[in-house]
This record gives sequence, structure tokens and C-alpha cells, in this order.
Amino acid sequence: MQQIFIEGLEVPTLIGVYDWERTRNTTLIIDLLVDANLSAAMGSDEVADTIDYAAMAETVKQVGKDSQFELLEAFANAVITALCETFPIQKLVLTIEKPGILPDARKVGIRITHEVTA
Repeated sequence: MQQIFIEGLEVPTLIGVYDWERTRNTTLIIDLLVDANLSAAMGSDEVADTIDYAAMAETVKQVGKDSQFELLEAFANAVITALCETFPIQKLVLTIEKPGILPDARKVGIRITHEVTA
């Protein structure tokens, strides 16, 4: 099994429970760790045989643009669904950080591991 990762992807979106959070976009910081079969690309050196990192990042950013969730958990579910419907992912670890939400914490967030079952 091989892995692809994207770290520190900045995704602006309208998210939050509090009224003041609903007035402007918040920039979430997203990390993706994807298990996928990259064997064909390893042998061919062809982008068509791998998962396009830029396309994955754009998919996540589009979810952010289109959504207005209150909870990170709901946003995460939308990201997982979009990625797994679009790319041949076998396992995905998604980390979402929401900086600046607690005054005494550098960051808060969630981490979800999703395995695609056949």
C-alpha cells in the first residue's frame, strides 16, 4: 500500500455554531493522508495512473466553498464523501484544525479515519 498526503491546506468556509461565526468565513487547516494503490504510476510515470494531488485539494476547497455547516464533523463527512466518490481511495485520515476558536488553545479540531469497504 502506498500513501499520498497533503498537509496544511487552507480552506475558507462558513462554519460554526455561534452567531459571530456565521457572519464570515473561517479558514480551516486540513491534512489528508490517503492510502491508495499507486503501483501503476510507480511503473508508468504517468499522472493518469495516480491520484492528482491538485484535483484532491480542489475537491476539498469546493466542499468548503459550497457548505455552511455548523460542525466540523458534518464538514468532514462532506469532504470524505466527495473524495471517496471522486478518487480511488482505500483509506483516508482527515484532520481538520479550526484555529483561533478557543482563547487558551493554539488550535482545536478533529481527526477522522475512514476506510472504504468493497
